[in-house]
Amino acid sequence: MSRFSLSIAAAVAALLCGVIFVTTFERPPVMTAQGGFRGLSMGDVQNPRTIPARLAANQVPEAPEAADADGPKAHETFENVQVLRDISAAQFGRIMQAMTEWIAPNQGCGYCHNVENMASDEIYTKVVARRMLQMTHKINSEWSSHVGQTGVTCYTCHRGNPVPTMVWSTEPNSRAGLQAPRGQNHPAASVAETSLPSDPFTPFLLGDRPIRNISTTSLPGHNSQNIMTTEWTYGLMVHMSTALGVNCTHCHNSRSFAEWAQSPPARTTAWHGIRMVRDINMSYIEPLKPVWAQHPNGPAEGPHTARLGPLGDPLKVNCSTCHQGVNRPLNGAPMLRDFPELKQVNQGPLRSADATPR
Repeated sequence: MSRFSLSIAAAVAALLCGVIFVTTFERPPVMTAQGGFRGLSMGDVQNPRTIPARLAANQVPEAPEAADADGPKAHETFENVQVLRDISAAQFGRIMQAMTEWIAPNQGCGYCHNVENMASDEIYTKVVARRMLQMTHKINSEWSSHVGQTGVTCYTCHRGNPVPTMVWSTEPNSRAGLQAPRGQNHPAASVAETSLPSDPFTPFLLGDRPIRNISTTSLPGHNSQNIMTTEWTYGLMVHMSTALGVNCTHCHNSRSFAEWAQSPPARTTAWHGIRMVRDINMSYIEPLKPVWAQHPNGPAEGPHTARLGPLGDPLKVNCSTCHQGVNRPLNGAPMLRDFPELKQVNQGPLRSADATPR
């Protein structure tokens, strides 16, 4: 090979390496916020060029003027009001207006209601909305170990979309053929474009498999965790890191990731969050599968968006559903404070409109 050919080959190789380097690594500068003792790599690393976009994407809409809590109750004024029956009629109108803006701003009231007969349950999204209101109330009342006093509203997940944009479903895997999808080694957004298993959610956020794979003793004679579980675990951790816009030491001590006593407080908050997400998926999302199965692409009037995954399971929640790139959803804005109506949700069993006294 001539010297000229070698030069061309070297130039092409250098160009290729440069492209890989530039598109793989973030260019400096980066910011580090110290989260522990100096010199221990305990810090949150942030790219200042991505912060403005994330802040802008997590702004809360302006709250409507507060409604009078006195006066006739909603169930005394309107027909077939079940989960919001004990708030005033004025508060009921206010929260209905807010939910329309949070969930279906383009479709309006007709997304959940027959506007010719608002008491009717014929549009399935009204049935789903009742359970979602009960879910929101449970999160705020029983999962303060994760959401604190900040709480959540419908907007925390929906952000103006009938179906939240950050959802997941169980992935189908095939064992036929060398090139068949096997759930890993194909970069996926769910695990930050790594080759880790792209569905770490089914075992951990739907199932309750233990999220442990690091030995806690030196030279262990036996480790019960296999490589598959280990890769699932790292896939979930990468997802959580990306969903919250933080790195590993936001929750873990750099000296020993497994050591709870030396971990930052955020690890305890995350522990409760994992169990909260499991509760949401198992207690509220999965039981609605028959409803979504009858309407797999949404209401007849649209928008026509898939409600089920490729295996027919409902679209479920993970950390990204609420957090969307920031470690406190909506930048920590206490949105629930402006909507006391969501604190007065009736958790009783739901009835169909036909069985509801008029």
